[in-house]
Amino acid sequence: MSVYSVKGKGWRWDFTLEGARHTGAWFKTKTEAKKAESKRREELAKPKEETVTPTDMAFLDLVNKRLDHVKAYNCGRHYTDNLYYARRWVKEWKELKCSEISTSMIESYLLKRSDQVSPYTANKELRCMRALFNFGIEPQRGWVTKNPTKGIKFFPVERRARYVPSKEDVLRVILAADLDTRDYLWTIALTMGRMSEVNRLTWNDVNFIERYVVLYTRKKRGGHLTPRKVPMPEKLHDALSRRYASRDKGKPWVFWHRYKDKLRDKWVDGPYLERKKIMKTLCKKAGVRYFRFHALRHFGASMLDQARVPISSIQRILGHENRSTTEIYLHSIGEAEREAMTVLDREINGNSHTDSHTEKTKDLAEVAKSLN
Repeated sequence: MSVYSVKGKGWRWDFTLEGARHTGAWFKTKTEAKKAESKRREELAKPKEETVTPTDMAFLDLVNKRLDHVKAYNCGRHYTDNLYYARRWVKEWKELKCSEISTSMIESYLLKRSDQVSPYTANKELRCMRALFNFGIEPQRGWVTKNPTKGIKFFPVERRARYVPSKEDVLRVILAADLDTRDYLWTIALTMGRMSEVNRLTWNDVNFIERYVVLYTRKKRGGHLTPRKVPMPEKLHDALSRRYASRDKGKPWVFWHRYKDKLRDKWVDGPYLERKKIMKTLCKKAGVRYFRFHALRHFGASMLDQARVPISSIQRILGHENRSTTEIYLHSIGEAEREAMTVLDREINGNSHTDSHTEKTKDLAEVAKSLN
């Protein structure tokens, strides 16, 4: 169905032709939407030599094309974030051409978001919006001629040390979960994988003989789905072996569920996408401070760092390209830092012992003289 209505908004048309998505909204009546769709199909049906490459584009069209690109080339979480922000932008500027959106309009929007939510969120939206316009400017596209976000500065934010749960709190949360969720949490904690990586894990990615799992990520330059091997500890081997023995042979995923597909209006089987609410429930049940799935990744990295595992090994397990990114995950105070502070303490104490009674008396006399 290419023409449909959205409650409270109106009618819109939406169709895909030769792999490209085309859409338009919001129309007061179904007839208006059908006419607009028909006109767009006629434009696309024209011979290529008659088609003129637009030097400006409707903002809604640019947003949809960018979302299609992000969905194809980036991880699911990045797509979800962009989709969430894009819906807000479209509410603001859905009727405008890209050239009609000014820097001051975007600054006003970001100031409002900074006040309503946080400077951190406003900065994240600015990055996504900047990428949106740069996407349209790229020479192979040439859909827009300028980026109105150029020159807009990021808001100052207060950076704090990321909370990493203690070993005791992690164990409390895992033990508070049902068996299926417990396996899921152990897999994240013991592979230090991202939630999206564990969600897409299949039995073909699990090697019980050589004891490793293969995790795939799109958080690499170019958006390519890149694999890395992570050794399988004994506890993870036991959990996955038990799941494998009782698996549904018709399902390739290690972790999957049955859910209602709202678009197709039917129940389907598939891997997990998001499990936002479960950690709040488990932390509350276990009586510990709330933390998310990603904190388990930080927790594992910190545990390895405390055990003096080389940072290069931790970097490979986490799948980071840069050492500096790995260092963000290491929250423990290392022996080098402790030794440095011991030296400082020794120097201070050593100098204090050399102070003579005469020098102290002289200092006190000088103070008294100044007061007089």
